[in-house]
Amino acid sequence: MTAADLQDAGASLLRAGEGTPDVGFGVYIHWPFCKAKCPYCDFNSHVRHGGVDQEDFAATLAADIATMAERTPGRHVTSIFFGGGTPSLMAPATVETVLAAVSDGWSVAGDAEVTLEANPTSVEAANFIAYRAAGVNRVSVGVQSLDDRALKFLGRQHTAAEALEAVAAARKAFERVSFDLIYARPGHTPEAWQDELNRALDLGPDHISAYQLTIEPETPFFELHRRGALVVPDDDRAADLYGLTHDLCAAAGLAAYEVSNYARPGSESRHNLLYWRYGEYAGIGPGAHSRLVEGGVRVAIDAIRSPEMWRSAVAEGRGGHCNARPLSRAECGDEMLLMGLRLAEGVSLPRLEETGGHAPAQIDIDALVDLGLLRHDRANARISATSKGRLVLNSVIAAL
Repeated sequence: MTAADLQDAGASLLRAGEGTPDVGFGVYIHWPFCKAKCPYCDFNSHVRHGGVDQEDFAATLAADIATMAERTPGRHVTSIFFGGGTPSLMAPATVETVLAAVSDGWSVAGDAEVTLEANPTSVEAANFIAYRAAGVNRVSVGVQSLDDRALKFLGRQHTAAEALEAVAAARKAFERVSFDLIYARPGHTPEAWQDELNRALDLGPDHISAYQLTIEPETPFFELHRRGALVVPDDDRAADLYGLTHDLCAAAGLAAYEVSNYARPGSESRHNLLYWRYGEYAGIGPGAHSRLVEGGVRVAIDAIRSPEMWRSAVAEGRGGHCNARPLSRAECGDEMLLMGLRLAEGVSLPRLEETGGHAPAQIDIDALVDLGLLRHDRANARISATSKGRLVLNSVIAAL
């Protein structure tokens, strides 16, 4: 089976779940604290050398959950995701408190996916069994690289050996394990990446997220890149590395079900699929985002980014959210297209028209099909990006 065949197979397996508007309800929990800030990271993460009062922070998260649950009655939670920051710095008791608050606020599916992002340091990996007992059933390990020099360059706090040990420990504790890798680092050659990725695939993962290193504004890497002190592979080399990633994962039985995510059929991240399929989700914690349908209108909600200001707002009964903005149908259509075309399964044109008020013009779809950038499944009224189209996905979306 070729990589393209496996991608098509993955899209077919996923397609049935996306055809209906009800794609689940997710809860995202943001733990904003890290031991150190990675130089490439622009997430809302903070270092607090004096430590964190976990009992207090857990209680504040629980209060924020209760407020959000009052705002979203009747929802049935299908996935919960602890992201960050570094959620594996949470005490297992903190995780347990938060999960109890989610269950108190909403009904939760018996088979709900509960994911926690974890760093592969030995101290954090030691909590895996306790996280499982608290209710976590899937872990995403931030391996990032299996090369010690690359890990040092990326500012990571673990070694390659620790990463391998953490993945092994995770597989003993959880039914489902994923791990992240970063490629297209300075000087990264196809030969080096092939060796590194093959070693990762030899671990027998059922899910891998492989991200191209991007230079984000307001990060230390951005300033180094601006000065010419940090040079990443050009677009052609990055495309070669992306294609190699696709082929090696396919050969190992992991379909590219999303631009940067590869999984065996049935092992896709259900929570992230909810985002990409444009479902509803509640964001809890500093800087978290929500997309909710209220009175038939989709609303974008942002939480206060500062952990201290967020905590004070929740404690004073004002809630941790600083902005709630109704989205126009056109904005909803744009968001659905932006998210959905990342998936191998693509986007349902009838649902896109229902959500956004219109669908892309047929002439634009046909033009992109003729260029080999888009597929149009007329029988199922769906569009999806081809492998070639994924390399220029932003341009494909802009054209639509």
